[in-house]
Order: sequence, then structure tokens, then C-alpha cells
Amino acid sequence: MKIRIFFIAFSFMLGMSVVSRAQTSTISVLVVTGGHDYNRRSFEGMLDSLPGSISYKIVEFPEAFTLFEKQHRNEYDVIMFYHMWQEISSSQQNVLAECIRGGKPLVVMHHSICAFDNWPEYINIIGGKYFHRPDTVDGRVLPVSSYQHDVNVAIQIRDQSHPVTAGVADFSLYDETYNNFYVQPNVTPLLVTDTPGSSKVIGWTKQYGRARVVTFQSGHDVPAYQSPEYRKLLWQAINWVK
Repeated sequence: MKIRIFFIAFSFMLGMSVVSRAQTSTISVLVVTGGHDYNRRSFEGMLDSLPGSISYKIVEFPEAFTLFEKQHRNEYDVIMFYHMWQEISSSQQNVLAECIRGGKPLVVMHHSICAFDNWPEYINIIGGKYFHRPDTVDGRVLPVSSYQHDVNVAIQIRDQSHPVTAGVADFSLYDETYNNFYVQPNVTPLLVTDTPGSSKVIGWTKQYGRARVVTFQSGHDVPAYQSPEYRKLLWQAINWVK
């Protein structure tokens, strides 16, 4: 009887140990930058201060294109876009789209919405687009988007039950707004705002092939990097998409 009790207790502790390791395992993030300046020290400080456990490698375009190839995809768990890169060849388009469509999850931040102006499929990947010039999407001619620096943005949580937004209350963020940018109608909105000079939906999630994708319009500079709410959203996005 004692042996049986010991065996049950040992099995329970072993199971709890496995669960604990799974919950605290480190997520490897490929952070892709390029085409836009940012405060790297403060940005890395944000990544270092996330409430979960990640390791990250920051790689700029065009060097980052190599890491989307099949032989490198096991080197990281999640892709994070923080770039505004424009130049992309047809072969690079195919490799990047196939990488994400095949199941490599993606978190998109701020000016990444403004990237790859001449690649229509990019809209389908991230779920939205900032337009530097008038463009046509789904038969609609859409105007040039606009931005405004140094705005107190009142951010409302659209879906508090979603894992990305769980435990985050409505908050204010001193940030840069984008207005008249396109958001696909089939995304799941997570964050919205009524702040003048901003489009309504500023955070969403969607599926691209086998991959989960989360996009945040916010995240311009140091005030966003240092926001506890923004850090929590970012961590929960990374954790959920993986």
C-alpha cells in the first residue's frame, strides 16, 4: 500500500514538473527590422522585460530574407516584424509567404504595416496596409494614409476574453497614430480607438495558412516600449501565436 501511494505521489510530481517546464519554456523569436529607425536600446529593454521567457535575435532586411528559407526555419519559434522594408523580389515573396503559410507564426508591430508597398499578398499575410499612395484593394480605390506623432491614444479592448488581451484593461498610450489605413474585414479585432486622427481598429488577429498572426498598429517609440499594458499585450501575442 505504501509503495502504491509513493508511486502515485511520484507520478503526480513528475507530471507537475513536466507541466511546469512546458509553461516556462523559452520562446525563440526572430525579430526582423530594417527600413525605419528606432531606439534599439529601449526596444531591446522592452523585449528583455517581457513577463514571459523569450530569447531573441534581431536581424535586418535584406539579410533576414535568408532566415525564411526551409533550412533555417527550425532556428526560431516566432517571427516578429518591426520593419518598413520595401524591396522584395518575386522569389523572396514566395519564400516568405510559404514560410508563414506553412505554420511559422507572426507578430506584426507598428510601421511594419507600412512595408512592401508593391507586394499585394503582404496585405493577406498581416491583415492590413498603410498606403503611401492611392491603391486599389478588392476593387476599391483607397486614399493615401496619414500619421500623427505624439498623440495620447485611448485604447479599448474589444475582446477581453481573447488570450492576447486577457487581463488587460482599457489604457492610454502616448504614440503615433495611423489614419485611413486598410484593415481586412475578415480579421478578428482586438484593440480599437475613438481617438481623432486614428483608424478605428488598431489591433487584430487572423489566420494565414497554418499560422496565427497578430498585428498591432501601436508601438512607435519609447513610451510604447515602456508601457506595462503594451508589454503584456506583446508577450501574450508571442505566447499565443506559437
